[in-house]
Amino acid sequence: MLDAAANHFQLFGLAQSFRLDTLQLEQSFRALQAEVHPDKSAHLSETEQRLAMQRSTLVNEAYQTLKSPIRRARYLLALNGVDTQEETNTAMPVDFLMSQMEWREAVVDAQRLRDVVALDNLESRMKQDTRELEELLADKIDADHDHEGAALLVRKLRFMEKLAEEIGSAYDEIDN
Repeated sequence: MLDAAANHFQLFGLAQSFRLDTLQLEQSFRALQAEVHPDKSAHLSETEQRLAMQRSTLVNEAYQTLKSPIRRARYLLALNGVDTQEETNTAMPVDFLMSQMEWREAVVDAQRLRDVVALDNLESRMKQDTRELEELLADKIDADHDHEGAALLVRKLRFMEKLAEEIGSAYDEIDN
């Protein structure tokens, strides 16, 4: 039975770690969702149906959190009492800020020139840089237990998420 007091990792029977077995996460999610799906409680009282909906929502939210590297990192840091301060701490190393400006200028130029190849190259580089940041993040959280360093990497990854959105918007603009 579902333990609503469990953290997301416990809920799916996973070790509390940034690196996780995504196949096990997926299998545990499907098994739990089959157990708590609201359709299974359609014959029960309204109160029981509401509880079933809450359990299903909890399972879905936990799954979405653990499935996403940046959300998983935020969650792990929160479990360790660390706020990533994404909204309040915008201090970044100068080299990272400069590269962000260069990225954004390149996206704007590619969009203006309607250069899909340039966007493809930017997207490929952005994905590679994101993977590298995620690997560093895994090391900071799992091996080094450097939560403050991990929080900085989460803030960097948030910039990369925004960059991915900008690249997506540039593709959309070119397609229209």
